Amino acid sequence: MGNYYETKAKKEKAILVALASKWQDREKTDEYLDELAFLAATAGAKTLNRFIQKADHPDKRTFVGKGKLEEIKTFVKTREIDLVIFDDDLSPSQLRNIEKVLEVKIYDRSLLILDIFLNRAKTTQSKTQVELARYQYLLPRLTNMWTHLERQRGGTGTRGGAGEKEIETDKRIIRDQITVLKTKLEKIEKQARTQRKSRGSIVKVAIVGYTNVGKSTIMNLLTKSNVFAENKLFATVDSTVRKVVLDRIPFLLSDTVGFIRKLPHSLIESFKSTLDEVCEADILLHVVDISHQSFEEQIAVVNNTLEEIGALDKPVILVFNKTDLIKPVDGIVPTPKHLVNNVNIPSNIKVVFTSATKKENIDKLRNQILKEVKKIHMTIFPNYLQSSY
Repeated sequence: MGNYYETKAKKEKAILVALASKWQDREKTDEYLDELAFLAATAGAKTLNRFIQKADHPDKRTFVGKGKLEEIKTFVKTREIDLVIFDDDLSPSQLRNIEKVLEVKIYDRSLLILDIFLNRAKTTQSKTQVELARYQYLLPRLTNMWTHLERQRGGTGTRGGAGEKEIETDKRIIRDQITVLKTKLEKIEKQARTQRKSRGSIVKVAIVGYTNVGKSTIMNLLTKSNVFAENKLFATVDSTVRKVVLDRIPFLLSDTVGFIRKLPHSLIESFKSTLDEVCEADILLHVVDISHQSFEEQIAVVNNTLEEIGALDKPVILVFNKTDLIKPVDGIVPTPKHLVNNVNIPSNIKVVFTSATKKENIDKLRNQILKEVKKIHMTIFPNYLQSSY
């Protein structure tokens, strides 16, 4: 897909492929494919069709069955499709077998996400993290098609394709590159840790949430700054930290990368230093898109990722955002409180309903943040307010 943010090149034509088990209804399958189509659009590709294989388990050789693969091949040839995107990860052998049959670029969900991250990353740290994750993903998947590596900015070479005899050499080159990137990342992370320590004992608040729920917009409203925000997945890859003062109480507010279901493990591993902003936070602002039909599942995805990085035990303010986009049910628009009635929210978690784009309830959110920040701040500086007069 290349540098699809800086150029106006013709959009590549894509098709999506997914499995639907007997335990998954069509509505849920369509929802997952909608998200995959959104990912494809974020990466600069236009989705022309979707193919769904009804099966409980993927075919070991080609992910989908022989008949479905032939159906896909016919569509690829007749419509001159540029790439085929699978909603699950493909094994190295599946990737190789599918490429042989379809003879076009094949993406699985992880590679698509990695490519988006690669093009969204701005800082040296995030670029290095994504490059490392991408190489670790690609290493076991090298085939006689070199297209995956060629798409990387400033790639390792300009060859049109590596022969089978060169695969081992290619693997050695990638292993060396992984070692170089790990060393580079360690130095960057050491500097980042030093920088975080220099912030002293000021209270830290981190904004977390599923991708595209409005985190950066809320960040902008709370800090009155101009953090990049748009209606695309992973608009923010780099973490952004701003100092905020409410009622003379200072704290640091950080906006971090959004989470998503099936986030590549190599990406989580590589981004753990960026996610240290979350791990080292005193309070989490968990933003949720309440208008999304599966917001409860998205909450679970975020909580699972927080658990994986060891950050689930912190005080949380649950921000149900996008209240202005709640859809009617049987002609009636349910209230935000009605929508969350069945959500299992622990009693110690504070809840605020907002519409960041409409700037609704932002003052209420500020007040709730101030309450939580003040509790921690006053344990650090018990005489702070008296001495500030």
